[in-house]
Amino acid sequence: MVKYELALALSAKPEDEARAALLERVKELITTRQGEITGITETGKRRLAYEIQKQTEGFYYFIKFEAEPTVPAEVESRLRIMDNVLRFLIVKDDLKAPAPSRKEAPAAEEAAEAAPAAEAAPAEEAAAPEAPQE
Repeated sequence: MVKYELALALSAKPEDEARAALLERVKELITTRQGEITGITETGKRRLAYEIQKQTEGFYYFIKFEAEPTVPAEVESRLRIMDNVLRFLIVKDDLKAPAPSRKEAPAAEEAAEAAPAAEAAPAEEAAAPEAPQE
């Protein structure tokens, strides 16, 4: 099974009971497809970054689950047609070490290039004739 995280933005218009029922339907989508929910985080009502369907506020939920690789596509297809779901995103929850950022990679390359140049510099100085001192 693969670990995933679902970020879900729900409309702020429905009552608490309707929103809770919608969240239960989303959980059922995952569990009926042999997925296992490992955690749910509710961040509450927040202002949207931009207006969606003439709404400026929404309730945000983050659902972590484990499932087979085919499950996210099935869940996404159902979420697309659900009323009061403003936005959603399912991503793999990879806990591996992050790849080096672009800033770190050139620094490592520069250090590798500078090392041979530093070794060659003293040899060049030794081979050059010394200038007469006055």
